[in-house]
Amino acid sequence: MATYLHPAPATPVAPSVRHGFLRDLKRPRCVWANITPNWFASVMGTGIVAVAAASLPEQFPGMRAAATGVWALAAVMLVGLAVLTALHWRYHPSTARGHAGNPVMSHFYGAVPMAMLTVGAGTLLLGRDWIGLPAAIDVDWVLWIGGTVGGLATAAAVPYLAFTRHENAPDSAFGGWLMPVVPPMVSASTGALLLPYTQPGQPRLTLFVCCFVMFGISLLPSIVIITLIWQRLALHKVGPARMVPTLWIVLGPLGQSVTAANLLGGNAHLAVPNPYAEAFEAFGVVYGLPILGFALLWAAIATAVTVRTAADHLPFSLTWWSFTFPVGTCVTGTTGLADHTGSVPLRIAAAAFFVALVGAWLLVATRTARDAYRGRLFL
Repeated sequence: MATYLHPAPATPVAPSVRHGFLRDLKRPRCVWANITPNWFASVMGTGIVAVAAASLPEQFPGMRAAATGVWALAAVMLVGLAVLTALHWRYHPSTARGHAGNPVMSHFYGAVPMAMLTVGAGTLLLGRDWIGLPAAIDVDWVLWIGGTVGGLATAAAVPYLAFTRHENAPDSAFGGWLMPVVPPMVSASTGALLLPYTQPGQPRLTLFVCCFVMFGISLLPSIVIITLIWQRLALHKVGPARMVPTLWIVLGPLGQSVTAANLLGGNAHLAVPNPYAEAFEAFGVVYGLPILGFALLWAAIATAVTVRTAADHLPFSLTWWSFTFPVGTCVTGTTGLADHTGSVPLRIAAAAFFVALVGAWLLVATRTARDAYRGRLFL
């Protein structure tokens, strides 16, 4: 478990590369020797900052321009990681295939489709300012289809591996178990953004129905897994410090489901007639408010555990990206509730979540950039 979630100690390197860029690596090609699926969580965490900023109820001068820049960064990161992953499979195929057999790393395959879906949503919301709306729609469709197919695959294949091949102990459940089953929920919310740009009639209705079906595909297993995580914490306590950030992943399906319910409800009138359209819109609020309550409770618990662990020692690793995307889904979910209810406290809550998201992203992105520059994260 530690091998994948926390960088290994630095390997002795040649004096010629001991200082400067990639100084912790023996040779530059080591960059793609150990690329793992959880690297794509950095794209998710960066992209959600842009998406959350674009939909936030309170907008400030320069905010959209800054958000568009963050989206562009996420898009570049997605392309870069895709290239490194291809090189990894080309030159280290046995290592790449081994990720599926690892009971920890296999779950992070879900980060790949979610990264695609997040960048696609950002393209539609923000990238159109640079490339135009028609091109943005086309790019989003490509990324949405690719991310949706990949997400449905991880939602079925990774649990299958966990049920048939992986060795799991009673205390194995952790936040990462949610990663492969959450992508269909992200497809549901990002698919809702495409409804206005889908041909009316059966194509739009089909997209709407598929999005709500994926809502259920993700929601029910997420409830089961969150229950297992709660049980593990109650019976086996927090566990290793490096695993603590993954507690925040629980906020992901909670916030994303509220986002999906409200986005689909808000656009339901485009696909179905009344009274169904009104019922779907009401469902977004009726479902979202209680789930937001549990998300706030979990955020309080996760914060207390994180602070307690950090007071002792919280080692940096890629799991720190768990502090970003899940919080971002709370921003978008709370924003949807605020839009549909007109509640001022919910608008304030959305802004508060966004401030926390930006602070977490700045911290994690800085640490990631520093350790990637040195080469430590590629060991």
